[in-house]
Parts: sequence; structure tokens; C-alpha cells
Amino acid sequence: MHPAEDANNPACADVIVRLPDTVAEQKKRTTNAQATGAWGEEAAVQLVCGIEPSGPTTDTCVNVNGVDWVIDESSAPIYRFEAYGRSPGLAVYVDGEQVSGTDVVVDLSAVAKELPQERKCTSLGDTLDLTKPQA
Repeated sequence: MHPAEDANNPACADVIVRLPDTVAEQKKRTTNAQATGAWGEEAAVQLVCGIEPSGPTTDTCVNVNGVDWVIDESSAPIYRFEAYGRSPGLAVYVDGEQVSGTDVVVDLSAVAKELPQERKCTSLGDTLDLTKPQA
């Protein structure tokens, strides 16, 4: 694994010291890069803190236990989940052939909450003022 550009951010240290021993029933492994975590014999789950947070996207966004997760499915069966709107950014890579992405984000949402939230996911309906007559 390689550290992210902002891996030395103190907020990432708050995340890393709280990483659970298991994620999606996979045991935590040792990593050799700052602000990273991994679980599973074949590294079914990899976490990287300190990434550049993404901007607005049309990728799917789901809220799990108070954390917005943007899901990038373009490299399936490896899925990228980003804790959207958090700074520094946090990305989790999930091997969908080994574990459920849903189980992973449920298990990691508590540590993602350690990162300050600057933005939330919205939908088109959130941007429309439905109290005014539409043209």
C-alpha cells in the first residue's frame, strides 16, 4: 500500500487508532504505509486516509450510520467507497468477490465520523424549491 498525500494529517491518526479488529468478518492485517488499514487474508478491504476529497459527482451516494459514502463501481469487482464530504478524504477499496461492501461501510462508518464533515450528498430534489410554482 502507499500513503495518500495528506496521510500525516492529525485527523487521519484519529481514524487509524480507532480501526476495528475485524471488518466484514475479516481480520485486520498489518500495513506498511502511514494512515492505511487492511483486512482479510487476501486484503479484501483496504483503507486509505488523507486522499484529496472528491467534488460533486453523479456516482451513487448512500448514507450509512450518518456517513455519506460515494460508490465507484467502474472497476468492479473492486469497489471504491469514499466517505463523501470528509476532510481529509477517506477511501475504502472492497473486493466484492470476497466481502459485501455494505458490511464494510457499516463496520467503518464509526471511524469515518472522526473526520470533519464539510459537505453532504444531495439529490436534484434537494436543490429545487418545491414551495414555488415551477415554470
